[in-house]
Amino acid sequence: MVITTGADVAGQTRAFNEKLADLLATLPQLHEIDDPAAIRAARVRGEGAFPAPVILPEGKDRTVPGRTGDIRVRVFTPPAVRGVYLHIHGGGWTLGAADGQDPLLWRLAQAAEVAVVSVDYRLAPEHPYPAAPDDCEDAARWLVANAAREFGTDRLAIGGESAGAHLAVVTLLRLGDHAAAFRGAQLTFGAYDLSMTPSQRLWGDRNLILSTPVMHWFSDKFLPGTGPEERRHPDISPLYADLTGMPPARFVVGTQDPLLDDTLFMAERWRAAGGQASLEVIAEAVHGFLQFPLEITERELACQEEFLANAVGSGS
Repeated sequence: MVITTGADVAGQTRAFNEKLADLLATLPQLHEIDDPAAIRAARVRGEGAFPAPVILPEGKDRTVPGRTGDIRVRVFTPPAVRGVYLHIHGGGWTLGAADGQDPLLWRLAQAAEVAVVSVDYRLAPEHPYPAAPDDCEDAARWLVANAAREFGTDRLAIGGESAGAHLAVVTLLRLGDHAAAFRGAQLTFGAYDLSMTPSQRLWGDRNLILSTPVMHWFSDKFLPGTGPEERRHPDISPLYADLTGMPPARFVVGTQDPLLDDTLFMAERWRAAGGQASLEVIAEAVHGFLQFPLEITERELACQEEFLANAVGSGS
């Protein structure tokens, strides 16, 4: 493994991690609370490790049609639009919302000159698999068919964080030949093997946003009553899929993330299938680090903006 980013500021990141671990040690882990609705409400109030969401007026809510009804999406349209970014939020398929990261998405929209369409997919356990993948696929198909009319461009990209990165890859796989409509995939600390990679299994109880018990809790909510072999189905764990024909992708993960192996393995499988894959391994970064005011966060956001701007700006 080659650390490509953040080695020069690893001390700052490590010091932050120590404070984060101290804070998290005072809080119950998600599997100990075991009440997704209560956890969601607490996060909206800013209780816990993450700051309360900031809702920006630049974000506009609308719906697009889905197979079981309308799907809510949150749209950011900058003054200049060269492409459209289909964004899928994280939260272990159980938490999170399309309006949970407005400042980051509005910044990205302006810097990369992309309209951002963030999918508010249905959450587990109220809506277990395949609800979230179905909603993301339906939103993607709507965008492929309507982007030119709605936004004035058919130059598309896709991506997300954590469970959102997982759902982005599943969406591309479900699109088949239509995946070619997407010119790039920004895949940030994603989970790609829900039967658990070695880094997930070996992490243990140490709590830096995620722990092995928390990852079990998330996957059990999303995939109730399933065993490891069922969880290796390519529609559930895209690490096991045929990745032929996938668009150029940018993979990002930190060295202090239990999902480290997921990204390392997926990037190599992406390349082995003939796709373009760049890989950034960030020194000392924890899962979800984009939510925190760190130098590595600023650098990573700038890299994402550059990647997406280049993705929608390249080619015919």
